[in-house]
Amino acid sequence: MKRGLLLFAAVLAAALLGMQLIPVQRTNPPIEDAVEWSSPHAREIFYRSCADCHSNETQWPWYSRIAPVSWAVARHVRKGRHDLNISVPDEVDVSEAVDSIRDGSMPPRYYLLTHPRARLSEDDKAALISGLKETF
Repeated sequence: MKRGLLLFAAVLAAALLGMQLIPVQRTNPPIEDAVEWSSPHAREIFYRSCADCHSNETQWPWYSRIAPVSWAVARHVRKGRHDLNISVPDEVDVSEAVDSIRDGSMPPRYYLLTHPRARLSEDDKAALISGLKETF
């Protein structure tokens, strides 16, 4: 029994170490055009709560370097940038973002677990929605 547990632990450790060799893209492409926000307050809320996934200015946390978590973080950033990326202003359509902020699905709960400052109060939501609409 003890030998089986040791073998299992060795295989698990080897698998976890092997996962670290799989490259994960954690890049921030160049910003195409600087955004002139209509409100400094809306800009502050966006950068506190949204920019990590919805801009090319992602602050990659330490755990984004450890597989398999790194895979999930990179996937979420890719999807977020695909859905809305303010670093490419010509392609910004804020209608879905506004709906997601209103219904509370953005920022997502899993993000709030590690980024509690990203939580939006009702006042934050109103200011962010207004700022997004006026800016874009």
